[in-house]
Amino acid sequence: MEITSTAFDWIKALHVISVISWMVGLLYLPRLFIYHCESEKRSDKSETFKIMERRLLRAIMNPAMVISFITGGLMIYSYGFFLITETWFLTKVICLFLLVIIHMYMSKWRKEFDGDVNQKSRKFFRYMNEVPTVLMIIIVIMVIVKPF
Repeated sequence: MEITSTAFDWIKALHVISVISWMVGLLYLPRLFIYHCESEKRSDKSETFKIMERRLLRAIMNPAMVISFITGGLMIYSYGFFLITETWFLTKVICLFLLVIIHMYMSKWRKEFDGDVNQKSRKFFRYMNEVPTVLMIIIVIMVIVKPF
């Protein structure tokens, strides 16, 4: 099966849109966790954060991540699997794997907040807020500059 250039352009556009959506969630959810830490357990404010965190994760982040993988896989298929021999691409894949891990941890932390059992501090979530940013910077440099 060959992907036409028009189809490829649509796939690439969907990939960029879904990656942006996923990254927005990865950058915003820890910020919600920081604010959530400041609210009293079982308060109206805390319950509002629970709803916001759940909706962000389930309605935006999870679908965006899945679409990113599907469209990314289609682009790899179109380019050819020789990409796995490229160092820049392998570096990107490692960073992507780390983004998935941080996504899974955010899901776990959301469940802890939902059950009112979070033990982590605002400072912890401030640091965790930087992890997706660093990984995103590396990924963009690998894809655009291809330094190696």
